[in-house]
Amino acid sequence: MSSLPTSAEDVIGQPVRDQFEVFIDEHRSDLNACLDGLTEEQARRSLVPSRTTLLGLVKHATFVEKVWFDEAVTCRSRREIGLPATPDESFILHDDDTIAAVQQAHREACESSRRATASLGLDDLVHGNRRGPLPLRWVYLHVLRELAQHCGHADILREQLINE
Repeated sequence: MSSLPTSAEDVIGQPVRDQFEVFIDEHRSDLNACLDGLTEEQARRSLVPSRTTLLGLVKHATFVEKVWFDEAVTCRSRREIGLPATPDESFILHDDDTIAAVQQAHREACESSRRATASLGLDDLVHGNRRGPLPLRWVYLHVLRELAQHCGHADILREQLINE
């Protein structure tokens, strides 16, 4: 391949690993971009009873990256990585959680995830998850499902904010 695939259409007929990575990267990018063009207040605005905000979704996606591609791959604990203990806590926003800071942290976590899995095969096992050893293929599918779900949440929240 002369250039890296950038969309799902680019990987039709390509190895399944390439397909997984492109689909995951599309969702990573879409979720990160949900904050583009918003004010800090809009990004933090709570439109549902839960802690879910657009800024919180991207911050949570950073947590997801680190859980599945740092904790699960390296077997380091959440404490060692600097992560909250639970997914719900990953939505909590602090004063220093700005759009720029959260987007940058997410991009860095995604790049770290790519590096962590670069030498692994889809059938290789990761051992740092509470479920026990899991094949990378399953982890990719799980992360893709979670990112797709959160992209849907982000689409709805953004539509509500833009149409106010």
